[in-house]
Amino acid sequence: MADAAKIKPGLLYSVMCDDIRREHNGKLILIGLFEGIASARFPAAHPSLCIINCWIGGMGDFAQKTRILKADGNVLVEDKDVNFTLNNLKSKHKVVAQFRNLRFVSPGEYSIEVLLNGDLKIRYPLMVTKLEGKGQKWS
Repeated sequence: MADAAKIKPGLLYSVMCDDIRREHNGKLILIGLFEGIASARFPAAHPSLCIINCWIGGMGDFAQKTRILKADGNVLVEDKDVNFTLNNLKSKHKVVAQFRNLRFVSPGEYSIEVLLNGDLKIRYPLMVTKLEGKGQKWS
């Protein structure tokens, strides 16, 4: 598609959860939605973190990347570019980034970033906190 016909899409939503499944009817099930992670000890490992992003209102070929930044601003982990095409302004496209066994060395304010064609579209916090108490696990 020619650059003249390209219209950048909007990000309808970006949601963090533990897992994503698809029903037989095509609907998605988001399991374990959260905004933060807590652990009694550090370093800590989070078994699965999924981020689903939905793009709408654009037209053309695009590449999305999702990454998680450490509290110091350096990249903790990122997925590879995911290429997709929106054929018309009514098209929607969902991209799922899945990160397994994330290792958090210390508590702090981490960040989720979603980039489209290398441009930052959204950044939001992922608070990683230390639990004070017995027998408590991830929240």
